[in-house]
This record gives sequence, C-alpha cells and structure tokens, in this order.
Amino acid sequence: MLFHQMVVLSGGIAFIVWATAYKKINAFFALLLAALGVGVLSGIPLSDITGILRATFGHTMEKIGLLILLGTALGVILEKTGATIAMANAILRMVRENNAPAAISMTGFLIGLPIFCDSGFIILNGLNHSLVARSRFGMPVMAGALATALYSVHCLVPPHPGISAATGSIGGDLGLVMLLGIAYAVPAAIVGYLWSVRRGSRITEGYVKLEVVDVEVKRLPKILPSFLPVILPILLIALKSLLALPVLQAEVGANTILRAVEFLGDPVIALGVGIMVSMPLVQLRHRPELSAWLTEGVEKAGVILAIIAAGGMFGGMLQATESDKRLGELLGTSSLGLFFPFLITAVLKTAQGSSTVAIITASSLVTPLMQSLGLTSSLDITLTILSMGAGSMMVSHANDAYFWVISRFSNMETSPTMKVYSVATVWMALTTQFLIWITWLLAS
Repeated sequence: MLFHQMVVLSGGIAFIVWATAYKKINAFFALLLAALGVGVLSGIPLSDITGILRATFGHTMEKIGLLILLGTALGVILEKTGATIAMANAILRMVRENNAPAAISMTGFLIGLPIFCDSGFIILNGLNHSLVARSRFGMPVMAGALATALYSVHCLVPPHPGISAATGSIGGDLGLVMLLGIAYAVPAAIVGYLWSVRRGSRITEGYVKLEVVDVEVKRLPKILPSFLPVILPILLIALKSLLALPVLQAEVGANTILRAVEFLGDPVIALGVGIMVSMPLVQLRHRPELSAWLTEGVEKAGVILAIIAAGGMFGGMLQATESDKRLGELLGTSSLGLFFPFLITAVLKTAQGSSTVAIITASSLVTPLMQSLGLTSSLDITLTILSMGAGSMMVSHANDAYFWVISRFSNMETSPTMKVYSVATVWMALTTQFLIWITWLLAS
C-alpha cells in the first residue's frame, strides 16, 4: 500500500515536470490532469473525484484570489501611467554613474514589489541600455543586477503568485510573510548584485551594445504620487502586524482609529488602498484607457489564478489519498526540518523552470507534512513558506521564460546569461535559506 501510493505520488510529480518542461503543456492542464490521475490511480471513487476538485479549487481561490487580482491591477496601472519610470529616474538621480549597478538593482527591487519580474525587466530595459551606454559597466553587470533584484522580490514577497499560493495553502499570515519576505529579499538581492558585478565584469564577449535613445521622460507623473501606491500598502501591512502583538491587542479593541488601521492593514484592503491612491497618476489623456488597463490586469491575473487553483486541486487530491500521511511515515523524522520544503521546491524549479509551478506543487506536498517535519508554530509556518520561496529561486536557466527575457532584451547570448544570472540564482537561494535556517535556530 505504501509503495503503491509513493509510486502514484512520484508519478504525479514526474508528469507535471514532463508536461510543463518538455511538452510545453499549459501548467493549469498539467496540474489538473495530474490531480485526476492521482485520484483515479489511488482508487478514490470516481463520484468523489469531481467533488474534491471543485472544493479545493474554490478553497484556493478564496484564500488568495483577491490578492493576486488587486496586485496585478496595481502593477498594470503603475506601468501604464509611467510611474515605474518616474520611480526609476528618481533613484538614478540619487547616485553617480559609477554606482549604476547599485542604482538599477535598487530600482528593480522597489518596482518588483507590485510588478512581476519579467514585466519589470521589460519596463526597465530601456533605462538599463541607457546606463550601459553612459557608464563603464557592460550589459552582463547591469542586466544581472536588475534581473536578480526583480527575481528576489518575485520569489519571496506576496502578492507575487507563487509565494501567495504557498501562504494560502499552508494557512500562513500574508502580512507577516510579506514583511519577512522583504527582509530576506534584501540580502538575496545584494548577493545577486555582488555576483553580477564580480562575474559580469569579467565578461567581454557574448553581448551587443546598441545605439540607445534615452527613455521618454516628458509628462511622467511626479515622484511622490509614483511612490505612494507602492509604499503605502507596505506601511499599512506593517502597522497591522505591529498591532497584532499581544501587548497591543487590548488597546486596539478599545480604540476606533487603531481598529481602522488594523482593517486597512489587511493585505487585500491595503492593495485596494494602493489602487485608490494610484488614481491621480491617471492623467486626463489616459482616463479613457483606464478601463482597458484594469481589464488587462484582471486577464493577466486570471491565467495565474487558474494555475494556482489547479495546484490547490493537486494538493487536495494528495490529501484525499492520504499520500501525505504515508510520506510522513516514510520520512520518519523531523531532522530535515526547513530543508525539506527548500529542497523539494528547488528540484521542481530546476527541472521544469517555473518558480510559480514549483512552489505551488511543493506546497501541495509540504502542507500535510508540517507535523512530521516538526514545523508547527506560527513562525515555523512562515519560515516554511519562505523556504519554499528560496527554493523556487534555484536554478533559473534555459527552461525558465524569465531567463530568455533577460537574454533577449539585453542582447546577451546564452553563455554569459548563465554565467552571471543563472549562477547568481544559486547563491541567492542558498543565502536566503541559510538566513531562514539561522532565524529558525535562534527562535527555537
């Protein structure tokens, strides 16, 4: 019985990797077919399978659907109004050209908070080319610094889809995951920056310098309105987490203003506030386009939500087959601790390329094993989620769409992209996991 269930479980995971990485089947259908296959081969009555799929699909959407929708819509508004370029220009003005890699890294980190890494890279690509033309740094350095900063936030900070899905699956606190995710994303981005400067500076071939015209800066929004939709939600979420401390709970209950702040600090409400304060960015000439922008945000989020919900169905089917309990018995020890979620996510990421699919699949496997792994406290849950985020960084290479965005938009060949960016993702993942492990040890 145990052997049969382990074979079915392994076959389901192998099918997801094969279907998404090699046959290029859409991840939603790959996960759905894997869930169906696991259910049928495990002997679940056919009449029960559809009920399990519907229930877990809806439960997953309930947890993170609004977060993904609002986060994606905010990102589209900031992109279309030019707020991302305004923020980038503001940061670049604060540093000298000798610090251009650090400037583009900081820009990528900030803009990456509400915007997916591939979109962020494309948006900032023109600025990056301009900096290469004006400074002494080659494209391998600048592209690596930008790509790794965006990637660190994408893998570790909600409302990005993978880490948000893992938070919903395990039942973590979105606000706490967001704040700690930002805290761990900073050293990850620094490691990526340092490797990009060190290794990228040695590369003299394999990329093309183009004649670049600076990004259009006319009629860009002002700096404060551009930063506010990004900074305000983070501050509100941070305040809610602060108010959740036991010593403040009694005061919150008796104070109307603090209760209002607590309400506004819910991640979904905070992102809604971010969208509201972004409305002044929509200039008069763009107001007829606002509806189309919001529609674009919903459409982009819809694709992501479908994949995340399919991951929830796969995880729900595993729980229905009790494969989780059998795997827990097979592990027989909690010695792996936080390294189990990290390793399984890293293997899935390296094999099939998508950080989002890797962390969604891994969370389906890890969620029911928390007790067996000895990860039961609130902090354990948060660090487990972030460990999967760290694992979803490693290794980004030729089977990752983001890898090709970096390579093609930077006019770099495959070899320098791998030497700088791909290797950087290994160092970023290991550094993040080490810091998470140290945090866990100190808190234990």
